Formats: sequence, C-alpha cells, structure tokens
Amino acid sequence: MNATARPALYRNFHRLAWFALIMTASTIMFGSFVRLSDAGLSCPDWPTCYGRVTWPQTQMEAAQHVASEIRPLESHKAWREQVHRFLAGLLGVEVLTLALLAARRRKHGIAQIVTASALVALAIPLYMRGEHVASSVLAIGGEAILLLAALRWSNIDLARSAVLTLAVVVFQALLGMWTVTWLLKPIVVMGHLLGGMLMFGMLVWMAWKATNLPITLAEAPRLRWWLRGGVALLVLQIALGGWVSSNYAALACGGGSASLDNFPRCVSQWWPQQNYTEGFTLWRGIGVDYEGGVLDGASRIAIQMAHRMMAIVVSLYLLVLSVRLFRLPGMRVWATTLGVLVLLQVTLGVLNVKLALPLLVAVLHSGGAVALLFVLVTLLARLRAPE
Repeated sequence: MNATARPALYRNFHRLAWFALIMTASTIMFGSFVRLSDAGLSCPDWPTCYGRVTWPQTQMEAAQHVASEIRPLESHKAWREQVHRFLAGLLGVEVLTLALLAARRRKHGIAQIVTASALVALAIPLYMRGEHVASSVLAIGGEAILLLAALRWSNIDLARSAVLTLAVVVFQALLGMWTVTWLLKPIVVMGHLLGGMLMFGMLVWMAWKATNLPITLAEAPRLRWWLRGGVALLVLQIALGGWVSSNYAALACGGGSASLDNFPRCVSQWWPQQNYTEGFTLWRGIGVDYEGGVLDGASRIAIQMAHRMMAIVVSLYLLVLSVRLFRLPGMRVWATTLGVLVLLQVTLGVLNVKLALPLLVAVLHSGGAVALLFVLVTLLARLRAPE
C-alpha cells in the first residue's frame, strides 16, 4: 500500500489503535496492582463478583451468593479485581472495533468477526450456569473462526494483525477466568501477563504502521535483527518476572531486614541452596490454592536467582543496543530513552528486594517492562531501509 492511500484508509483506525494501546498499558498496570495487593481471588466467581455486576459492599450482601462459601468478602480488595475486569472488557470492545474496521473491505469479514464474537459472548452465560463443556466448545469455535480468517487474509490493511489481536483478547478472557477458577495457578497467571504484553506489542506495531511515520536508515536491516533479539530476551525476562510474582518468590532472598544481606547476595550467600526442578515445575494439577505460594525456600530462591541472572543478560544486551543506536544519525533520543529505561528498571528491581516489595515500586517495575517493550516494538515498526 502506498503512502498516499494509507492516511485515508486509517483516518479513524490509527486513533483507535493509539487509544487501545493506552488502555492496554493501563490494564496491565492495574492488573499488576491487583496481583501485588493479593486481590486476585477477591471475587471467587467470574465474570460477576459474588453474583453482582459490580461488587458487594457488606458481608450480608455477599452471603446471598454461593461464592461466599468459597471465600469471605474483602470489599477493599473486591473492587480492585472487578474494576480490572471492567477495564479488560472495555479493552475487548475497542479491539473488536479495530478488527471490524480493518476487515470491513474483506469478503464476509464483518460477518466472520461478528459470528466469532457472538459465539464467545454466548459462552459466558453457559459458563456461569455450570455448562462448562458447551461453553468451551463455543469459545473454541469463536477462536477458530478468528484464526482461520487471519491465516487467509493478508496484512496490507492490518486486517490480519487486528483479527489476531482480537483472538488474543478472547484467550486473555479465558486466562482471566482460569486465574480465578484455578486459584492463581502460576502457569495461568504468568500466561495472563504474557498475553497482555503480546496484545500491547501488537497494538504498538499496528498503531505505528497505521500512523505511517517511518524512520529511514541504511542500517535498518541489521538493527531490526538486534531489536528482535531484544524483544525475545525482554519477553523471556517478563515471563520470569511473572513466574517470580505468581510463586511469591520476590522476597525469597530476604527483604527489608537489616540482618539479611539480600542483594547482590541472597540470604547472605553468593550461591545459596536452590531447587530448580521444583521451582520450575510448570504444572502441579488442579485444585491447589496457590495464594501465598506453595514452594519451599530453596525452590523460591531458584526462581529469584534465575530472574536476577537473566536481568544481567537482558540489561547488558539492551545497553549495547542503546550504544549502537546512539552512534546513528537521528537516533540519539531513542538510544538515550532505551538506556535510561534499562537503568531505571534495574534500580526498581533492586529496590523491590531491598525495601521488601513496596506496592508502588513493584507496580512501577511492571510499568518499566511495558515501557521497554514499547520502545523496542516502536523501532521495529518504524525502521525502514532506503528504497
């Protein structure tokens, strides 16, 4: 598609993409706040909260629903979980709108997206009535329609990217449901975080492509490989961070105690006892309540140490990339931004341990990962070699 045709086609699309991008970042940050404040199970049912669209204010109101038998109401936490669901629902509507806009010129494009969305919408009340098999069949059917459409369509008008993003939203909803019903199962919580980051990255890419502001550099092909490597390493580190959080291993080396040398050493040792086999067992069955964590000290230390070691690798790689960018004409602002974000992220990680995981610092640490992903994907989307 040539540059003159693009602005007319994306007159509304790029604005919606940027708005959805901001909403996604906000939802990820608020989700981090929910998880770190131990509010992830504060609404035992899904998608309602003790049978309510909002959340109950008193124990008497909560007692009217069967969910009160699973967990007593903590109203100061319940609102956080339900507001997070509202944000996710609004984001889903925005991404659906993007998919409809992108596919409006495809044969049966609107019909396919509406059909898939209707199947997913019908699956929700079936799930609430306990008809889980029928609900799963409908949800899987909706996902299949979206994925098949994306495979058939080209991406010249971003139709493929928009429909794939909608498919990610649907799967994110399923992960959100499993997070509650499977009692904060670590693999699901980590997957939910990665799904959010994937959706954010796809929206960053679409927003820049629709805005059409390329950066032309002769070194673009080589830089793109560097950026792909950076994204891969960053995503791996985000996954490890999610594994640390979901297994309650952030303070495995000690935190907030003057009697413990918890950084850069761990429990006053450079290489304490660690159990990587138990620490990185991904599946432990269904029915275990993972709130507060179930692993012993050596397993949690293994998770924490893996996160620290990977942080060194990722930081060095991105700092080298920042130096390479700094040497190129017109890239000093991006290079400086990347370098500062890396140093800030490392600082926040250290403060999390030294200050015993203060909520604000921990949420900002999640935001730092979002900001780094934004910079890397932005450069991937905008860099272009001279024609």
